[in-house]
Amino acid sequence: MTYAEFFSEIKGRFMEADVSGIREHLAYQFNITGEAEGIFYIEVKEGKLYVEPYEYYDRDAMFICSAQTLRKIADGEMDPIPAVTLRKLRVEGNIDKALKLKSLIESHKK
Repeated sequence: MTYAEFFSEIKGRFMEADVSGIREHLAYQFNITGEAEGIFYIEVKEGKLYVEPYEYYDRDAMFICSAQTLRKIADGEMDPIPAVTLRKLRVEGNIDKALKLKSLIESHKK
C-alpha cells in the first residue's frame, strides 16, 4: 500500500468523527513508519475537522506508529493506551490533549 492510498483510507475514517461537541483546538500529527510511510495531521478547529497530508509544526501531540497500528486504532480494534504500553504507538507532546484522540475516534461509532 502506498502512502497516498493509506492517507485516503484513513482520512475517510477520521472524517466520520463527530467533532461538534469539541470546543477546544486540537492538532495531532501522525508519523507513519514502515509501509505507507508518511506524515499527516488532524485538526479540530471551531467545531470542524481537518485531515491534511502535511506536517503540523504547532501541534499538541505527535503519534508515531505503523499504518497497521493506526488502522487498528481507528477501527476500534486496538485501544491507543495499551498500544503505547506495548510500544506499538509512541506519543510526544501534550499527553492530556493526546488522550482526547480516543474520544475523537469513538465519536464516529455512535
